[in-house]
Amino acid sequence: MRNSSRSQVDPFIVMDVMEAARQAEAAGRHIIHMEVGQPGTPAPLGARQVLAETMQQDALGYTVALGIPALRQRIAQMYGEWYNVDLDPQRVVVTSGSSGAFLLAFTALFDAGDTVAIGAPGYPSYRQILKALSLNPLDLPAQPENRLQPVPDDFAQLDIQGLLVASPANPTGTMLDKPALSSLIFACDDKGAAFISDEIYHGIEYEAKAVTALEISDDCYVINSFSKYFSMTGWRVGWMVVPEDHVRTVERLAQNMFICPPHVSQVAALAAMECTDELEANMDVYRANRALMLEGLPKAGFTKFAPPDGAFYVYADVSDFTDDSRAFAKDILEEVGVAVTPGLDFDPIRGVGTLRFSYARATADIAEGLVRLEKFMKSRGHI
Repeated sequence: MRNSSRSQVDPFIVMDVMEAARQAEAAGRHIIHMEVGQPGTPAPLGARQVLAETMQQDALGYTVALGIPALRQRIAQMYGEWYNVDLDPQRVVVTSGSSGAFLLAFTALFDAGDTVAIGAPGYPSYRQILKALSLNPLDLPAQPENRLQPVPDDFAQLDIQGLLVASPANPTGTMLDKPALSSLIFACDDKGAAFISDEIYHGIEYEAKAVTALEISDDCYVINSFSKYFSMTGWRVGWMVVPEDHVRTVERLAQNMFICPPHVSQVAALAAMECTDELEANMDVYRANRALMLEGLPKAGFTKFAPPDGAFYVYADVSDFTDDSRAFAKDILEEVGVAVTPGLDFDPIRGVGTLRFSYARATADIAEGLVRLEKFMKSRGHI
């Protein structure tokens, strides 16, 4: 039986790294996980308790396609609390993770053959989802002087139908301030291109609050998730905010593509939004881990990176040591038991000389991982 041409997407390399790490652990090795962008903490206790109680009382069948009204209302309320944005909850669409939101957004906004620009380095699944929908992803090679974020000059002369940006970004953790984000939105407006803002790492910031695109314009799509700040990766629940006149279009798509987001996850997500103390305790761990990374990576010889403004990643230039980041990451895993992600996931061209280090796990693991990385680099004569 034949496969479609649009199904020929690239593998998600970090998942291959995770599998190699799993096999090493199954063989009895102790692996430090710096590869996966996943909090080491479970969903907040309050969320799990509320769900356990609800499961005894409710069949938890289908919800409406746009999500539980109370959850949509609470998400809209959060925009007032976090950003002083007055958001109509009718514009909030609860989704099956941010991945479900990307599918809905790309399908609602673009026709087959349209070109959507994305910053490189960037989250690899953007590119692959676009390909699977018969759209053309266009990498914009972001520059170090722009902290590896796109700027309007990167696409001023290009024929694009959309632009997708992330702040804080994966893999770099760098953020766009309000003037920088505004310039991108206005440049898209001038070109008649749709603007999509990936904000799934909002809440995980260190020295300044992230800016939401909704502070600048209502004529955009904003995508977020309960996976990162709310520590609910496997629950597969996210949301997006769309212009008022797009709600019905997205609703029709959601009805047919997903029926509804997982009911149990929506119940837990609503409760998680009230678990501020526990969530901020997680942030204390990320802050401590970030400080360790900013001190420990240079000691281990990794000196070329932009300090992350948010998220829980450091994206380092290792081109002085290798021109094959996948082989370099494999050697690190095999020799010192630290799993890291090759930059090829995020930038198919320049990623041969970069690695992403995640510091989302326990602080003791991060400290041990840095010791092992230093040992590896010493063994190679790099420090």
